[in-house]
Amino acid sequence: MRSTLGILLAALITPLAHAELIDEIADRGELRIVVQADNAPYAFRENDRLTGFEIEVGQALAQELDLRAEFIEAPADEAIAGVENGKYDISLNQAKSKQGEQLDVSQPYSSQQLVIPFQKDNPAFESAVNNALQRIQDDGRMAALEQKWLKGAQQSAAGQ
Repeated sequence: MRSTLGILLAALITPLAHAELIDEIADRGELRIVVQADNAPYAFRENDRLTGFEIEVGQALAQELDLRAEFIEAPADEAIAGVENGKYDISLNQAKSKQGEQLDVSQPYSSQQLVIPFQKDNPAFESAVNNALQRIQDDGRMAALEQKWLKGAQQSAAGQ
């Protein structure tokens, strides 16, 4: 009887735990996005403002989630650790191979197969992020951002 009651309580509590990240972000009204500055064309400062491919992707993602985007600059090693411990909600410009088992990641986006890491075991947040990314891809915004930021950089690198 006790084990049955324990299993039932665990089953009831588990969905609540999974909803915490998305609920916390929705309550806050902003998506805390960590980026690596001085990483042109992805994220860099121009006239004292952050700009670049990942900045515009983050803005589009936050808009799709009906949130404000708050960008925080941090070195790569601090970015992932900050997502793991909840200091940041997501990190941008991350290759799937860089992720450990401590984080879940979005579906790949962009032609470079980048993913968005976030805290593990948050299926509602994962679904919201993946659906938002899909809408950004389906309406052509992702392709336009890649053309704007990445195609020129790839051509410049090829010419050197």
